[in-house]
Amino acid sequence: MSSSRRFARELALQTLYGTEIGHRTPEDMLGETTARIDGAEGRAFVKDLVFGTLEFAAESDALIGPLLEGWTLERLPTIDRIVLRMGVFELRHRTETPPPVVINEAVELAKKFSTEDSGRFVNGVLSRAARGA
Repeated sequence: MSSSRRFARELALQTLYGTEIGHRTPEDMLGETTARIDGAEGRAFVKDLVFGTLEFAAESDALIGPLLEGWTLERLPTIDRIVLRMGVFELRHRTETPPPVVINEAVELAKKFSTEDSGRFVNGVLSRAARGA
């Protein structure tokens, strides 16, 4: 189950990235990304992550901003910013997933899709966010 959830998180990240960078609608991006996942449950999870992350982006940014220690959200690599928003959304609004799982999944996404230091950075920020959530 976790590997399918991990793949779903990757697709959600790709959807959010395409929405932000490619200036495409979430619905347009979801049409492409969810076609790559089998099962209604997986597609629903991707859609929930995408729309939840977008809906609660301002709330997530307000929580993340003070935790960045010398950084601003705007200066973060786009992938890191999206991974942090997605992680905070899951921590705050999808509490059925234990915080250590949410943080680990976010760290793995950051390590796979962003910079060498992103995994450690995302871990630190989301660990502090989880304590404050």
